[in-house]
Amino acid sequence: MHWLTEFPVSQSTGMPSSLRTILFDFDYTLADSSPGVIACANYALAALGLPAAEPDEVRRTIGLSLADTFARLAGGSLAADRFPAASKEFDRLFIRQADAIMADNTEILPHVAEAVHALQRRGYALGIVSSKFRYRIEGVLEREDLRAEFDVLVGREDVIASKPDPEGLLTAMSVLGGVPAQTCYVGDSVTDAKSAQRARVPFVAVLSGVTARTDFSAHPCQAVIASMAALPDAVAR
Repeated sequence: MHWLTEFPVSQSTGMPSSLRTILFDFDYTLADSSPGVIACANYALAALGLPAAEPDEVRRTIGLSLADTFARLAGGSLAADRFPAASKEFDRLFIRQADAIMADNTEILPHVAEAVHALQRRGYALGIVSSKFRYRIEGVLEREDLRAEFDVLVGREDVIASKPDPEGLLTAMSVLGGVPAQTCYVGDSVTDAKSAQRARVPFVAVLSGVTARTDFSAHPCQAVIASMAALPDAVAR
């Protein structure tokens, strides 16, 4: 059984009254790094002699692992026996370019700072679980004076398995001493919803990315919100 509650106005969501911890995805949930992701993906594809991907095609891969991103963008162009080596090289090239340009091409989304500050004042423990490298997230948060608001950051370098595997969420809860019944995960994609479901964590979908509202209907959601501005009401206890 699952339910879908739509905000922007405050109303009951069935959120656990014992909620203590709120974990967030990063890309398209807290920040927009799509210009950098598009540039890095096409830099890597060009270096491999492959055609550039359309911007919208790249945007739909945000939040996936780089291996899955490469499979989506170029898998059909490669012979199966070449795929593993090419995928590894795509990963290396993407990361090298991202180290140079990603921070300058990442912006915190509207309403994020206000929502995060409001939730912190209410006493919630806050964290981030992302497929992005932790050091890259930390750089953006420090630039925006938001790093201290988050009690834990779990990035690509902290886990073996990428989302939708629940390892990242389970790791963050372990660090914070939290349990699924007292935690929720906020994300913008079906991958995020699947990760929350596998970790047995309530999920709040935010429509700040490229995933349509209807795409969440097949997954358990406590609420679907238009933007982070609605989150404090969505998790109100």
